[in-house]
Amino acid sequence: MLTYDVRIWGIRDRNSKSAPFQLRWRVGAQKHQAPFRTHTLADARRSQLMSAVREGEQFDTETGLPASELRELKSPTWYEHACAYTLMKWPRAAAKHRAGIAEALATVTAVLVSSQKGVPNREVSRRALRTRAFQVRRTADGTLATRKDAETVPEDEAAALAWIAENSLKMSDLPHSEKLRAALTALSLRLDGTAAADNTVRRKRTTFNNALRYAVERGLLTANPLARIDWEPPATDDEVDFRYVPDPLLARSLIDAVGEQGARGEHLKAFFGCLYFAAMRPSEVAALGSSACVLPDEAQQEAWGELVLAESRPEVGSGWTDDGLSYEKRGLKRRARKATRAVPIPPELVGLLREHRKTYGTAPDGRLFRAAGGGRVRSTEYTAMWQEAREKALPPEDRETPLADVPYSLRHAGVSLWIKAGVDPVEVARRAGHSPAVLWRFYAKILRGVQHHANELISLALSDQQG
Repeated sequence: MLTYDVRIWGIRDRNSKSAPFQLRWRVGAQKHQAPFRTHTLADARRSQLMSAVREGEQFDTETGLPASELRELKSPTWYEHACAYTLMKWPRAAAKHRAGIAEALATVTAVLVSSQKGVPNREVSRRALRTRAFQVRRTADGTLATRKDAETVPEDEAAALAWIAENSLKMSDLPHSEKLRAALTALSLRLDGTAAADNTVRRKRTTFNNALRYAVERGLLTANPLARIDWEPPATDDEVDFRYVPDPLLARSLIDAVGEQGARGEHLKAFFGCLYFAAMRPSEVAALGSSACVLPDEAQQEAWGELVLAESRPEVGSGWTDDGLSYEKRGLKRRARKATRAVPIPPELVGLLREHRKTYGTAPDGRLFRAAGGGRVRSTEYTAMWQEAREKALPPEDRETPLADVPYSLRHAGVSLWIKAGVDPVEVARRAGHSPAVLWRFYAKILRGVQHHANELISLALSDQQG
């Protein structure tokens, strides 16, 4: 128990050749004493205790120590705390977020150590941290535990984790700026020592900051030490570079080039059509079911349809999902679990989806697009098809540029087309599943162009009023 009731007595002699001086003090009703070899040492310790009293610290009745010393004595290591943070976050975190947390914690844990003597192989250590210490499994009795505690760990990884456990810094030592700077520097670099992408640095730094906030919540730190470190994450420029976003003609050519790649290309042509004409995310298209498609009948050739989106299946390693699948079944990105998003689709996409459904039917669970074995279409498959489509659709001088370099370029192309067509930005954001703020961050250049045109129209209207 902690108390302010502390009394420190003077130093007295004791009958001992090895420690002839004794310091005594009382905390609450408990008396404490400590022997010293010299009077100087005893007096120095008395001064420390007196200083703690003057600074208003509470003392622990059981150990007789000031609260700050008790906290340091009982301080766990950063490694122990990082494992506890992982267990706390795991149940409610999305699979990709779990993987991101593990990546960030593995990066900083490898450098928050007190020694480099006997340091294990870097690759083995990183793998062990990421997939054993910071990955969670449910045990036979239903409780959550890190994989290192729930499963048998390979010998080399077990040795690496044992070294980290022994050499990890205590939480009480963490506030030293040089330790924090070492961690922040590690977050800002790739494995090869080159600068990491700005968004990666910011994401990892956020995880590190949140783990330190949890340490404050647990009483392991009195304050988050990152707040006093003069280190700013790199500024990010999320705006899409529209020099490399395909125009409508090229987008259609790329989609057609996918369809020309045999049976699998024909099956996935409408998949890419959804990325462009409905500006869907690949994870949303992978989950698209027949019941979500409101398509007019064939007699209405020029009628628009609608997709009512409610699910996404982001691809992530099986180690990060609760069911062991390589993807996660979840709601729409940054939306409530049961939220839906209705996206009107033009006749061109209506035709693609109608033909796809007629030709290929659906998977047993109603999905339109599936792998050859019936599972989720893998990103490796549709990315490979996209690269072959680029070879066919792009002129030679553009193939080595970032023009339409990834399938996601079609989503950017779809959103930018809507903006250029004069659709209200709020409606564009709604259809794309963005917030208006995010839309501005990614598409600011095009939106500023639309604003300029709007300003000209207003100026013209004002001139007419004056006339």
